[in-house]
Amino acid sequence: MKLLAALDLSRTTPDVLREARNWARRLSAELFLIHVAEPDPDFIGYGAGPESVRLAVAHKFQRAHQQIEALAVELRQDGLNATALLVQGPTAETILREADKLSADAIIMGTRARSAVRELFVGSVSKEVLHKSTHPVLLVPPLVGSA
Repeated sequence: MKLLAALDLSRTTPDVLREARNWARRLSAELFLIHVAEPDPDFIGYGAGPESVRLAVAHKFQRAHQQIEALAVELRQDGLNATALLVQGPTAETILREADKLSADAIIMGTRARSAVRELFVGSVSKEVLHKSTHPVLLVPPLVGSA
């Protein structure tokens, strides 16, 4: 069994990680942690822009990779089969594409507390994944005060 846990590396990450750990342990599942680095519309790739911008983007990706890899190491030390993935692309589409590529049995991801008006007009990544996924999706709500 394979589980894909989508982590945005925000304050809600510990809640999602806790659920992913519990489900992976109960199901003896392989756990993939994914963080999607959404491309900056003003700067796509490393070929354009001044060197300072390229270095800032590279540093941002390196920091995210280190964070997600540290979480996978922690899970492996806890006896779980965990792999860290840092992928660039549109967030919801990338999560769905990776779930398909991995043949994930389920996706675990957090939700953010947002106002109803903003949700109505803007939508959310979790909502898009939930509506478009062909895989079961477990949504982990934020604890009160953690969003």
